[in-house]
Amino acid sequence: MPDKDELARHRYEKLVDRLQSLMQAALKPEYQGYHGQLILSSDDLAEMGDLKDVRRAALEAGRRLGWKPATRLVENRLFVLDEREAPEGIQQLAENAAAEAMDRARRERR
Repeated sequence: MPDKDELARHRYEKLVDRLQSLMQAALKPEYQGYHGQLILSSDDLAEMGDLKDVRRAALEAGRRLGWKPATRLVENRLFVLDEREAPEGIQQLAENAAAEAMDRARRERR
């Protein structure tokens, strides 16, 4: 019978794999792996376990993807972000997309 440490390690590895999969799926192909982000709701966090374990697993998953990962907790949501500096062309694409999204939101509010 496996001991507690072995079970905990197995659960942690499964969590890392799950988060890595979610993070990979959230990447936009046009950004070539940069500007990664994952937002976990309070429901997601409750399902995944203890916040400190989820944060640690998210950081590990990000490193596996080549990110410079960081986490931020904002109003019961956990943001997992890639803080690497993107190449100029990709940065410009992301800035243009953000500007377009802001313009669209302003037009929809009118």
